[in-house]
Amino acid sequence: MGIDDRAPGRPRSREADAAILDAALELLIERGAVATSIEQVARRAGVTRATVYRRFPDKAQLLIATIEAAYGDPPPTQEIRDVEHLLTGWASILASPRLRRLLRRLYGAIEDFPEIARAYQRMLGQQRDQARRNVFERARDRGQFPPDTDSDVLLDLLTGAGWQHLAIQPDNCTVEDTERFLRAVLHQAGYRPDGYRQQLVPQGQQPARPGDKE
Repeated sequence: MGIDDRAPGRPRSREADAAILDAALELLIERGAVATSIEQVARRAGVTRATVYRRFPDKAQLLIATIEAAYGDPPPTQEIRDVEHLLTGWASILASPRLRRLLRRLYGAIEDFPEIARAYQRMLGQQRDQARRNVFERARDRGQFPPDTDSDVLLDLLTGAGWQHLAIQPDNCTVEDTERFLRAVLHQAGYRPDGYRQQLVPQGQQPARPGDKE
């Protein structure tokens, strides 16, 4: 019998929940979204297919729950204090060998299993992207980015840099190295944690920035 073969009416098994999500994560990393099936997940988790379907009516929702669990089930709208907090969070994810493998599988799923990308964006992605844009806009308003900085473009830039890091950097990279990489990208986009120096300058000249030669 599977670990969730129970009489009708009994409460859900937390052991079954964990086993299903663990099995789905292992299969997703090993085989990718297309090659992972609910039948395979049930077999590896030691439960029936009906047990899986009672929790997740389709594979897209199962995989989204699996991804969320792998990230520690963050809230739909994440609280990001500032750009430094954002950089630390992204660096910790990009420096995790297991999460790096998962992210590469998800990138491939955009083409091979677009349903999961659409479902994730509808359920969670839009809210989280907006939270990140809000962080960039607050930083711009504090003078940490140039006043004409576009938060949409900045988010695209940092997201693209993350995928580039997954493609070219080894999976044993450290959190510190990863954060330096992301910080360098934002520096090129004009990010200055201490803000731009405010000073009187002759008309037609630009204010000096930290790091400019005197």
